[in-house]
Amino acid sequence: MSDNNLTVAVLVGSLRAESINRQLAEVALENLPEGVSGSIVEGLGDLAFYNEDIDIEGALPAGVAQLREAVGAADTVLLVTPEYNGTLPAVLKNAIDWLSRPYGAGAMVGKPVGVIGAALGQYAGTWSRQDTRKSAGIAGGRVVEDVEIGVATGKLDDAGVRTDEIVAQVGEAVRVLVDSVAVAV
Repeated sequence: MSDNNLTVAVLVGSLRAESINRQLAEVALENLPEGVSGSIVEGLGDLAFYNEDIDIEGALPAGVAQLREAVGAADTVLLVTPEYNGTLPAVLKNAIDWLSRPYGAGAMVGKPVGVIGAALGQYAGTWSRQDTRKSAGIAGGRVVEDVEIGVATGKLDDAGVRTDEIVAQVGEAVRVLVDSVAVAV
């Protein structure tokens, strides 16, 4: 398949500017296949918590329309998540909730979705990634199970996530995610 003009929307579940998960997202964007573009969707921390009473077309809370437009315009979605208290962060879950509406026609419906992440625990955020996949799938995304990277942050050295091994894993993950777009059409 031709990768030309394909786009990836990246959502990061950590709000810290220098977070390891944001760095992991940046590595993913730096290693997109030739002809594929992407960007981190900013502003997740500014979104109101999902509430059906305020989900009104033409009067959406600040940032919601931009989130839906960014993800809706993308061909695929990469979710990058830390693990907070054994699950995904509220900010990422909230973004997924906004993207799941309107029911059956949300911005992620039918799009390939990959989940990667980094966490301190010995299992590198396995529960968070599992819960994120579950939530994204219920929201209508087509979860690509072969996109699987969990970085144990406690084992990182000064290179952080920019080791040859992690960069290669992330590059392969985004290639698999982008290649899955062909299956969706």
